[in-house]
Amino acid sequence: MVATRNPVAGATVLITGAARGMGALYARRALAAGARALALWDIDQAALDEQVTELRASGADVRGYRVDISQLEEIRAGAARVREELGAPQILINNAGIVRGAPFWEHDDVRDIEGTMRVNALAAMWLTRQFLPDMMADAGRPHRILNIASAAGTLANPNMSVYAASKWALIGWSDSLRLELVASGHRHIAVTTFCPSYISTGMFAGARGPLLTPIMTPRAATRAAWHGMLRGTPMVLRPWTVKLAMALRGVLPTRVWDLVADRVFKVYSSMDEFTGRPAD
Repeated sequence: MVATRNPVAGATVLITGAARGMGALYARRALAAGARALALWDIDQAALDEQVTELRASGADVRGYRVDISQLEEIRAGAARVREELGAPQILINNAGIVRGAPFWEHDDVRDIEGTMRVNALAAMWLTRQFLPDMMADAGRPHRILNIASAAGTLANPNMSVYAASKWALIGWSDSLRLELVASGHRHIAVTTFCPSYISTGMFAGARGPLLTPIMTPRAATRAAWHGMLRGTPMVLRPWTVKLAMALRGVLPTRVWDLVADRVFKVYSSMDEFTGRPAD
């Protein structure tokens, strides 16, 4: 595996959901690590333009692309533009995501169910599929794929059934892709799946952290995911209680775990006061 040097140095980095929040933090980390060019994708044109203007002040080649990643044809068109203008990226960060917090029966079929699955799961698969052949063919340097999943994809939780489903799908695909690349000899491509608990980006406004699980800051979460990606760590879970909950869920009978999760860790009530961003 080509992992003896900084994989970001001299690389083209593509980040989805890059106009604000953690996406913007990943962009700054990429520039600090010596990226040659940044391709920033977002659906918010105004915020994207502002971000590009700010980052271009560093002198780097930073370009913004308004792409609705819930639409396969827009992903294909955006990927073609990036390939033509910057070349295929060596670092791909599938960061964009949405959340709908409500009982399942209150979800709209298209806006909430289909929309969440498209943005949180299908988009990462579609986008990665566009550039993976280029990455596989370029074995002379390290490549990285960072998929931002969630602790919600490791444990069931009331009032986020569709969000959890989308992140379970993302985790299963992401780690399976990692294994396929290793088995086929493409060890220069490392896939990292990041599974954080709640992060104070505004997306989960109103949510309460379970017992011993503080709401993470975007900087702390981004730092953990970034360093995991650089090392090629297969799975990054933060904070440590995410691993603990997974272990307990694996060994306890379901009804016993339900009692522990509900009454001790307060996982099952963590979304009771969820409001989210107004746009979500």
